[in-house]
Amino acid sequence: MSENFSEKKEKGGLVSTCFDVVSIISVAIVAVAVVFIFAFRTVGVVGSSMYPTLKNSDRIILTASYGEPEYGDIVVTCQPSKSPLIPDVLVKRVIATEGQTVDIDFVNGIVYVDDTALDEPYINEKTHDRESFDKPVTVPEGYVFVMGDNRNESTDSRDNRVGFIREEYILGEALFRIAPFGQFKIG
Repeated sequence: MSENFSEKKEKGGLVSTCFDVVSIISVAIVAVAVVFIFAFRTVGVVGSSMYPTLKNSDRIILTASYGEPEYGDIVVTCQPSKSPLIPDVLVKRVIATEGQTVDIDFVNGIVYVDDTALDEPYINEKTHDRESFDKPVTVPEGYVFVMGDNRNESTDSRDNRVGFIREEYILGEALFRIAPFGQFKIG
């Protein structure tokens, strides 16, 4: 009879341990899901428009909420495109915010914001591709002007099919890279 009780106690301990493990794993999964729903999002980079900062197939973590955009922020936008050839989700760098004027010297490849040449150590090469940009533009209220770091291979705010990006369509700011593993920093 005592052997029977001992066997039941061992089985009960095993069931209890399994229940504890399953509970801990379930709570961890729910906690991670809540964090990624309310605090962070993951996005895959498609294309080479942000090279060398980001490469095709990189996965990045971005904030799920985003405050005031600032020059240099790498953002993910979901503004509906004016062309079926342009994806709705874009990863680009903020170059100018509302009220600022953008001008580009395509001969020398220099971008100016409010008559000041930008120091852009992150770009792949100087900006010579005009897209449909033909004169200085002032960013309207509630919008940003974005460009890819691979300027001559990027469809961005210089192109009328993209244009200015409404701030409400910014999903978040890129914080760090999660894939490929080991290359976490975003320049």
